[in-house]
Amino acid sequence: MSRHTKIFIGLILGAAAGVMCNMFFAASAQLAFFQKYITDPLGKIFLNFLIMMVVPLVFASLALGVAQIGDLKKLGRIGFKTITYFLVVTTLAVTIGLVLVNSIRPGDYLPEETKTKLLESYKGEASEIKSVSEKTEFGIQTLVDIVPRNPIASVAKPNPDMLALIFFSLMIGIALTVINRNKAEPLIKILEGINDVTVVIINIAMKLAPFGVFALIFGVTSRFGFDLLVALSMYVLTVLVGLLIHLIGSFSLLIKFFAKYNPYKFFKKIETVMLTAFSTSSSSATLPTTISVSQSNLGIPTQITGFVLPLGATMNMNGTALFEGVTVLFLAQVFGIELSLGMQLIVVLMSVLTAIGSAGVPSGSIPLLVMVMIMVNIPAEGIAIILGVDRILDMCRTVLNVTGDITCAAYIAKAEGHELKD
Repeated sequence: MSRHTKIFIGLILGAAAGVMCNMFFAASAQLAFFQKYITDPLGKIFLNFLIMMVVPLVFASLALGVAQIGDLKKLGRIGFKTITYFLVVTTLAVTIGLVLVNSIRPGDYLPEETKTKLLESYKGEASEIKSVSEKTEFGIQTLVDIVPRNPIASVAKPNPDMLALIFFSLMIGIALTVINRNKAEPLIKILEGINDVTVVIINIAMKLAPFGVFALIFGVTSRFGFDLLVALSMYVLTVLVGLLIHLIGSFSLLIKFFAKYNPYKFFKKIETVMLTAFSTSSSSATLPTTISVSQSNLGIPTQITGFVLPLGATMNMNGTALFEGVTVLFLAQVFGIELSLGMQLIVVLMSVLTAIGSAGVPSGSIPLLVMVMIMVNIPAEGIAIILGVDRILDMCRTVLNVTGDITCAAYIAKAEGHELKD
């Protein structure tokens, strides 16, 4: 049985078991015990196992990718194409979301009593997110922080500063292309060794994937409940339709016309990545699988996967940007705030920029989303309304994020004259 089939079975069993437990045992002590001592720890161990390798993998693969490209002019060309792709496709995603939310107007469907109940239920979590958002600096300081004073300190914390790590890795890779090849070779060998070791450890972690996925999905479905999903159904539907249009529509066209590849084959070959992204809700945790599958199943060269995919896991957040745009306008509708076309263009711009700055971990975009809300005069406490369904939406938007990374890598590979594996 293939790996993605095992993961899919774990996903279906976890979802079915979680929904049944929520329906019949939602308030039972036995379910709480099972969640606390079995599924939650198992899910976290699997997630930590993958995230553990992200920092060494990003450092080694990005530095190697740059060193293997070799020519700084070629690096500049690939870098320009990659960043342009990220910005254009992310802007397209937000635009799709805003057109849908203006057409469907999901905020008009939310009853006043449901809004009051949600605000009361999640006000504690909302105030914590608001305080994190107030401490988060976004602007010129974000640009300054990309260049780390201490690269080790920037990643030696629970949520590593991935932009700083990417900058440091790029500088190491550029330096390796500039110095004499004989002097560079020993460090390149070490980086290749780190890369090979991370791949082996990731393969070990993925053997646990069916059980880890079962535990993660069970934890979500046994907690959020269908009552909440029904209450926010129009909002959830708007986000999911937007994500689906971008996934099936935009990406299929990009793969067909830019990568010159069959979209059906493409999606079939990256099934494992999409399932891992869905279950972990983390672009960073999925990155090792993304790199491995892109190289083995699609035949994308290592210098391109090593350069494009680590950048994408931090900067290319199509699904996150779409989600942020829809959520801001949904909450504006809920609170009766009419946003002009100019204000909506600000939402588009800020959704793209904050998506680039959001952490590639579960719900990493929420504090930055609150910043956008405050900017357009939506009460920060309003975030409480969507917190109950955020995890299920986070799972879905992460699929879009990582798929976008691979579409970009496929496009860059084709543009640089490499044929994808049939």
